Amino acid sequence: MDSLSLESSAFENRGVIPRQYGYKNGNNSPPLKIKGIPEDTKSLALIMDDPDAMGAVGKIWVHWILWNISPNTKEITENIIPVDSLEGVTDFGEIGYGGPAPPDKEHTYVFKLYALDTHLSLNKGATKADIEKSMKNHIISETKLEGRYAP
Repeated sequence: MDSLSLESSAFENRGVIPRQYGYKNGNNSPPLKIKGIPEDTKSLALIMDDPDAMGAVGKIWVHWILWNISPNTKEITENIIPVDSLEGVTDFGEIGYGGPAPPDKEHTYVFKLYALDTHLSLNKGATKADIEKSMKNHIISETKLEGRYAP
């Protein structure tokens, strides 16, 4: 059985995310490699958030939501979203990628990838809560990639 995995050529798991992916330093989404997609996957969804923001701003900060990614996708190129995939609204109030921007100290950012047995019928600009509700009972497999970023 394949094991879903998510990697980046820009940083190791739990490694330091390079500056150009930071919100104030270029705000490019990092390149991601996807492996081990289960055979019955209909679409993939990606959520990037910052659980460490809880201490600074009182909530988990949402940085990127991407869904309806084709199960044939093996790579998400830097700063380019896969064809036919949709992006949601972040806690910056913007649609699309919002890079790391810790207000206080180094934070760990979590990229969570989900293999789903369905396409999500949500419009561009949906929220993390919308996505999580739509994914419920449709997750076949999930994995995560973590990166650290300091102000």
